[in-house]
Amino acid sequence: MNSLIGDLFRAVWSLPFLCAVILQLIILQYGGFDSELYRMSVPLVCTFPFSCAWLDESRSGFTRLALHRTSVFWYITGKYTSCAVSGGFCEALAAVLFCKLKQNDVPENLPLIFSCAAFWAGIAALLAAASKSKYSAYGGAFVICYFLVILHERYWKACQYLDPFEWLLPQKTWLFGQDGVMLMLCGMTILTGLLYACILERRISRG
Repeated sequence: MNSLIGDLFRAVWSLPFLCAVILQLIILQYGGFDSELYRMSVPLVCTFPFSCAWLDESRSGFTRLALHRTSVFWYITGKYTSCAVSGGFCEALAAVLFCKLKQNDVPENLPLIFSCAAFWAGIAALLAAASKSKYSAYGGAFVICYFLVILHERYWKACQYLDPFEWLLPQKTWLFGQDGVMLMLCGMTILTGLLYACILERRISRG
């Protein structure tokens, strides 16, 4: 548990987190919530705070030291949870600050912004664990998002579940409305976390 709390603190109270918030504020200032630039930037910016935390610790040898003070379960849980929470929080914080600067009300889809960014940050962490590459982590979520957008627009326009833009700001009718989108995003985030845990546990067991 202490490992989880420590990772959450390090993920949020960090320079990459601050840079992510500032960068997203600049993007929002330029295009606003409805712009394609903003929607495409979310899967990229949210990966900055903590997506490569395990990779950095593994390469520096800190993972072995950390496992002497905590269990494998809490170590993996701390890394994934902190990545998802910091990714979602940086996007939500940027959205709130932008609205305050513009003297607008906080957007109604703020929970979706958090959930969507948390999912993409989790995907980045999964890619980092699977490939052991920072390039895959930081760029992979963006590539997957872009691929889904193309897949939706060119081949399956009727399938709104494939459209990452729809996850951020739903325009079509969803089962249970916005709550339905939230349930889908939370389910995908949990599934991603389970895959991440399986991969990372094998990495750790092999040393």
